[in-house]
Amino acid sequence: MILTICPNPSIDCTIELDSLNVGKLNRVDSKVETYSGKALNVAMGIARLGEEAFATGFMFENHGRMFEHVLDREGVKHQFVYDKGNARVNYKIIDKRSMLTEINDRGETVEREKQQELIEYIKKISPDYDIIVMSGSLPKGVDSSFYGEVLSVIPKDKKIIVDAEKANMLSAIGSSEIFMAKPNLRELEAFTGKDVRDLHDMVRASRKYIDKGVKNVLISLGAEGAVLTNGEESYFCKSASVAVNSTVGAGDCMVAAACVGLKKGVPMRELLRMSVAAGTAAVTTSGTNLFYHDKYKEIYAKINSEKIYF
Repeated sequence: MILTICPNPSIDCTIELDSLNVGKLNRVDSKVETYSGKALNVAMGIARLGEEAFATGFMFENHGRMFEHVLDREGVKHQFVYDKGNARVNYKIIDKRSMLTEINDRGETVEREKQQELIEYIKKISPDYDIIVMSGSLPKGVDSSFYGEVLSVIPKDKKIIVDAEKANMLSAIGSSEIFMAKPNLRELEAFTGKDVRDLHDMVRASRKYIDKGVKNVLISLGAEGAVLTNGEESYFCKSASVAVNSTVGAGDCMVAAACVGLKKGVPMRELLRMSVAAGTAAVTTSGTNLFYHDKYKEIYAKINSEKIYF
């Protein structure tokens, strides 16, 4: 089974409209609310690919039952550290050009007592899992060092995957051996401080992660696909051409497929192909809905990974 750790769950409200007119009246064409969070999306994606996932992290009393209902429906087992208050609400505004504007809430403050409770819980259960994912932002009151605190209590023989912004990623890398980091292009440039223009630049930039001890780097490139490198071998997989409904959650679905590939022991090029198929399938659904398995299989059959040569 695969463990996913979600420190900052969210209610994602996706609003579609004709165009976003700043400072003017905007009329909504459609609105979808989903109960998610990056690592929760990963857990549900794993379940849709036929593997077992267990979700933990912080949860909030006023909305917790709805999150648990969604996870139950997806067949994901779960146990959270509960705190008072409300889950944060993130707004995703999509216009007819598929341009995404995001407004992310910071949510409730999580006190140190609850932080320590989650650390102790993960220390207790993590020996039972081979693959562990921690991803997403942190709630108010939680310092970036929390990533390092959590991952430092996980046994050293586990495969740890991290999808997080620079400060959280550095905290994670400094405390544990990270099997895989999953930056997008913006995060790769922020982490390395370099402009990235082509595939060779991406592989070179990834070495900054690898030099710090990360074993593999999976770079999501949106509609272009993804790159996977371990510093010695590197592969690129281009996405299939699909109608885009929403890009929200596509990176989480890539991580989900990577987890399943790792569990099955597939080679690098196959793991990348699976990841791109899941991420591409995710953009065909509306709001923050995840991919459907039949769409995943359809896209998987159309794409292939290619080795990057220098």
